[in-house]
Amino acid sequence: MDRRDFLRAGMQAGAALGVGGLVEAADQPQSARPSQPPANPPSSGPGDAAPVTIENREFRLVIGSDGKARSLVHKPSGQECLQPLSERSTDASVFSITEYRPYNGEVHLVYPSKSTTYEANSVSRVGDDLIVRFEMSHWVATVGLKTTDSYLGFTLKKLEYVKGFGDNTQHPIDEFTLLQLPVRKREFFGDWLNVVWDNDVAVNVLATDPFPRIDAVKYRDYALLQATAVREAKLIGVGAALIATRKDSLLDRIETLEADFGLPRGVKSRRNEEIRYSYLWLSSVSPNDIDDYIAMARKAGFRGIQIYWPAIFKTLGHYPWRDEYPNGMADLKTITRKIKSAGMIAGFHIQHPKASLSDLYVSPVPDHRLNLLRIFTLATPLDEKSTTVTVEENPEGCDLMTAVMWNKGQILKIGHELIQYEQYTTRRPYQFTGCKRGVMSTQPSAYPLGCKFGLLDIDGQAAVRFDQRTSIQREHAEKIGQIAKEAGFQFFSYDGAEDVHAPWWFWVSMSQYEVHQCLEPEPLFSTGAAKSHFGWHILTCSNEFDTFAPEVIKEATRKHQGAAGKYLAQDFTRCNLGWLNCTPPSDATIGMQPDMYESICAWSAAWDCPISIKGNLAELRAHPRTADNLEVMRRWEEARLARFFSTQQIQAFRDGSRDHTLLIDENGQWELQPYEQIDAAAGANPAVRAFILDRRGKTVIVFWHPRGEANLELDVDPGQVRLFRNLGRELPMGKTGSGVTIPYGARQYLAMDLPRQEALSRIGSARVVGERKRS
Repeated sequence: MDRRDFLRAGMQAGAALGVGGLVEAADQPQSARPSQPPANPPSSGPGDAAPVTIENREFRLVIGSDGKARSLVHKPSGQECLQPLSERSTDASVFSITEYRPYNGEVHLVYPSKSTTYEANSVSRVGDDLIVRFEMSHWVATVGLKTTDSYLGFTLKKLEYVKGFGDNTQHPIDEFTLLQLPVRKREFFGDWLNVVWDNDVAVNVLATDPFPRIDAVKYRDYALLQATAVREAKLIGVGAALIATRKDSLLDRIETLEADFGLPRGVKSRRNEEIRYSYLWLSSVSPNDIDDYIAMARKAGFRGIQIYWPAIFKTLGHYPWRDEYPNGMADLKTITRKIKSAGMIAGFHIQHPKASLSDLYVSPVPDHRLNLLRIFTLATPLDEKSTTVTVEENPEGCDLMTAVMWNKGQILKIGHELIQYEQYTTRRPYQFTGCKRGVMSTQPSAYPLGCKFGLLDIDGQAAVRFDQRTSIQREHAEKIGQIAKEAGFQFFSYDGAEDVHAPWWFWVSMSQYEVHQCLEPEPLFSTGAAKSHFGWHILTCSNEFDTFAPEVIKEATRKHQGAAGKYLAQDFTRCNLGWLNCTPPSDATIGMQPDMYESICAWSAAWDCPISIKGNLAELRAHPRTADNLEVMRRWEEARLARFFSTQQIQAFRDGSRDHTLLIDENGQWELQPYEQIDAAAGANPAVRAFILDRRGKTVIVFWHPRGEANLELDVDPGQVRLFRNLGRELPMGKTGSGVTIPYGARQYLAMDLPRQEALSRIGSARVVGERKRS
């Protein structure tokens, strides 16, 4: 029983016992109600007034005069898109008001201090406006309508207060739900875009500006799609839109909306061919070695190179140049020019909502716009030498404010001074103890009783987060935009958006939007480390991933990247399956091997998602199988971009139950084959990594040495086996008294005129001799 039903039951019970004044209230469908008439009663009973019908060429929305959504019909198909009123799990209206506690005097005297929602109970149309009244509220809302062939727009234009009987203080509204529809369940639900769809129809409730909170409550048979204006972000002028169209037309409708409201061109970006490009990611690069990295990217078939900011600058925030860039921007422009001359696109990996601890934003004079996680009040004056800071508030939990705070984040900011503390007390007198004054080259000072100060919001890295409510994010965005424009960067990674403060649904995308507005021209595409609804228009390739150890990377990729590709496809979005390491083998790890990249690339092809590789020349040169690894990537990248894979093959990749290898056949054409690993090759010797497949009536063994070179002795008739490095170009083998000896290191193919089981037996009994490991 929900709260409304409980209240009704209580009122009815009171009436049965003869308690006066409750009979009328029991019949009123309200969440919380004093014993007085509602401030804004409907002009007639529920259902007596005509419903409000809003429609365009594609769909018709009907809202009852009582505020309930009655119908949403997709006209071309005739499909009803809303859950029937009698089958809904909630009595929610299209519009509502939420107060984080009841504010009206007559209400809060009776009802608990907790979040309370007042549903619309009267909706009427006047021209292009909807006039909305609410149960138990003195507020009247005007919602503006915008009717186009592509969407219906809803904007909160104004809120007016109508006096009632008692308390007429105009208490604030915390939230205003400006659109809420119970949309029937379909095959897919895009949580990020907030869209319910199948192969026939898509129903989408989305924002028309950065300010509404877009969300959905999912029930068994339907989803309650919501757009809510929140006072903490913005109320008046906040807008949302409704789209109901054929699935294949959805992006067209959103593209029109983006143009009409001046939003980032998320649809155009998703349709760029460049969004499909895989790329090399660099955390270290200079004009002296960019040519080597370009050569590596070419060998992998990549058409992009992205540079992480620490490769160029010493600190995040004011961006002083690294010593490898003696000519500053001229050197960076040399790098981006070479990337573009190689036929590749140049990307920039930024961390926009924070500054390095050693940056001028933090030291020696900390900026007043750095974020503070907790605020404290000095309980006693503090001189410039004291190592104990006594405060009014309990500091318990300060070292647990985030899970990954750098050095536990034990830094207090008071005025222009930073103080590092060792411990704190959790009983009065509350104190920070063991304090080091004036850390990070700041100046110790004296502070009076009652001085306010705070716990510095330190990131998991050596960085401080910005207060998004101030001008510092825009200032930092302009610095990023200037660098990007001069250097000519074309795509971006918005790292660190998870490091903004609450409310995250708003600041995650708003911080990204601040940067996006400073980027000229608009990026080809962007990725990010965190997302919220409005960011759909910005993070058009969603996100990259941190990588996993070679020993678990296949299973981890299936669990994470593979699942993400499927999940984000519901939002009509790709992700990037990197950043992947090129870990060389050692005594501690097998290192990244060709079959691992084949597996990752198959997931890439499953959802047409690019990959990215962390480029490290030392690792690439140290790995004995770098040439094979890059060749694997090149084959898969070129085949995916050429849309070589069939629907059946793509479905097999999505199923993920089998490994696949992409061959180059005797005619130089791509050939996809499923294959299985041979765990018992050469008696399970780690010096040989082998896989088996069936091809053209022969059993083929794909094998290599993961760490060096050796010889493989195989007891088999020399006439029954042929060896290839490239199919169609046979290699010689040595002969032994019982069979053949095969020198190997790089990946090779052994075609055997033997049944699969016999071939497995021969490979299992093979011997590795003359092994030469690379350290």
